Amino acid sequence: MRFGVLSTANIGVESVIPGIVASEHEVGAIASRDVSRAESVAERHDIPETYGSYEALLDDDGLDAVYIPLPNGLHAEWVRKAADAGLHVLCEKTLTENAEETRAVFDYCADRGVTLMEGFMYRFHPLTERAAEIVETELGEVRNVTSTFTFRLPDGAEDIRIDPDLAGGSVMDVGCYAVSAARLFLGNPERAYGVTNDKRDCGVETEMTGVLEYENGATARLQSGFETPLTQYYRVETTDGWLRAEPTFDIGVENPTQLTYAVDGEEETESFDATDHYRLEVEHFADSVEASEEPRVGRDESVDIMRIIDALYESGDDGQPVALD
Repeated sequence: MRFGVLSTANIGVESVIPGIVASEHEVGAIASRDVSRAESVAERHDIPETYGSYEALLDDDGLDAVYIPLPNGLHAEWVRKAADAGLHVLCEKTLTENAEETRAVFDYCADRGVTLMEGFMYRFHPLTERAAEIVETELGEVRNVTSTFTFRLPDGAEDIRIDPDLAGGSVMDVGCYAVSAARLFLGNPERAYGVTNDKRDCGVETEMTGVLEYENGATARLQSGFETPLTQYYRVETTDGWLRAEPTFDIGVENPTQLTYAVDGEEETESFDATDHYRLEVEHFADSVEASEEPRVGRDESVDIMRIIDALYESGDDGQPVALD
């Protein structure tokens, strides 16, 4: 599969483009509104074509798919434009600004016969796959999940992640991972309660604490933020044990990692070699396209994650729990 990349965003340049290059697929073109930036990235990664506009890249007949690492608020527009060009789409999280728009872009892509996948790369790491397997097959009933992703954004930073016009906010940037993990281990909640805080007076929340409540009485506790040092982990509590992993989401591709779990008091630790989960994400996406199958992170998962995020924001605004339909 031959990818085009829309923008020279850091996540693409440092992580996803190397993942594509390491796979059996290739990057055929990159576009930036500053063509000199596209040329610099192209030289670094040996990309044959550069464009000074996103529209020009979408007109490249030699491409099969696009990877979109644009700011959240621009995703829906460029997913649609890529679909109009007949290109399959791997788009960074969060896919859109709300659940209604997420449903709409999946419908749009389906109508045009192209595959759309949201880029939750951690779902393809062997750590995540094994954690899900252990919880499903070796541990008892899940009663609580705690999931956290925070990091310290420098004071005074001018950053798209705190720009309300581009759908910024800690939940949209890193809290979505915590929501995804809670859904992975517990499914969809009945109610969500969120507390949000705009510590920087920037127009988006820079801290969020959330609680998800489930029909059987189970709960999930979530945290995201730009105000405290890097922390990324989840812990799953069950009727007969527990599982914990750290780090869990943004694991360096050159870094080994591990998880620990206990069943009836017997503790085990499993280690995982360094893994390029961006490469695995790209390979899964391409395989799904070739087989005309829905990707692992498909429509239902992406819509459900955004439904939960919508509820957390609504609750944060009015201070009341919000029921999910």
